[in-house]
Amino acid sequence: MGTVRRHIYIDAPADVVWDIVGAPDRLHEWFPIDSCEVVGNKRWINLPSGLRFEEDIVTLDHDLRRFQYAIVNNMIVTHHLATVDVIADGADRCIVIYATDIEPEPMGLVIIGAAGSGLKKLQSMFSPVNGVS
Repeated sequence: MGTVRRHIYIDAPADVVWDIVGAPDRLHEWFPIDSCEVVGNKRWINLPSGLRFEEDIVTLDHDLRRFQYAIVNNMIVTHHLATVDVIADGADRCIVIYATDIEPEPMGLVIIGAAGSGLKKLQSMFSPVNGVS
């Protein structure tokens, strides 16, 4: 099984960053996908290639600021669990950690590439240039 992890520091309060990361229907705002839809504990993501993935929302813990989801009913991905944590590092800074366990293992390279891009975009959303922090 492939296990991958990326993290990034963001100069913004953890609760403010969590408002985006902890909203399953806002993934497309920072992760490289076209759109997503959430119904109950299900989410469907639409990729730029036209592929559509079904996901189960496993954990959405606002106290821990932890979001976990699993790709399900997929002919390529046989096992998947992603975890995104937003952890305070002082009053105005946090670390966002994105980790994935996935099978088949080579799919980890695809996921972690997207996660790295997504985390950088998330960080840029809170930069002083964009007026958020």
